[in-house]
Formats: sequence, structure tokens, C-alpha cells
Amino acid sequence: MTTLTIKINESSKKGKAFLEFAKTFFDDEKDVEIIESGTKNAKTATENIYNPEFVAMVKKAQKSTKRTVVDPNDVWGSLGLK
Repeated sequence: MTTLTIKINESSKKGKAFLEFAKTFFDDEKDVEIIESGTKNAKTATENIYNPEFVAMVKKAQKSTKRTVVDPNDVWGSLGLK
């Protein structure tokens, strides 16, 4: 027996089509079984990949009033390095 894990973007056209195909094709089969179906909360998944210390540092910086605003069209000038 082989277990295969597939990550599917359910909001894409191909992802929706593949899920519909898999559910229809493997619905009554005993040879292939869909073990887990459903969406995971994307926000929770992305929060877990970052170091908690880094997340705390970014949140602290968000609350700070001491900032430098960088103009993407003139990065060096907005940093005073031109």
C-alpha cells in the first residue's frame, strides 16, 4: 500500500476540476481511498512556519511610532543615501 499526499489549490480552475474528478472517480472504489478531504485554514498554516520570536518582533515594530517610510520608486533617496 502506498500513501500519496497531494496539495491542491481549491480556488484555481485546475484544482477544482481535479478534486471533482477524484471525488467522482474514487467515490465507490475499494482500491483507492480518499482518507482526508477538506480545507485547512491558510492563516493557521502560514503562522506556524515563522519563528515565534520573529513574529513577536514584527508585532512590536508594528506598534512602534518610530519608523522610516521607504518610497519604492526612490529607495536610496528616501533613506537619505543619495
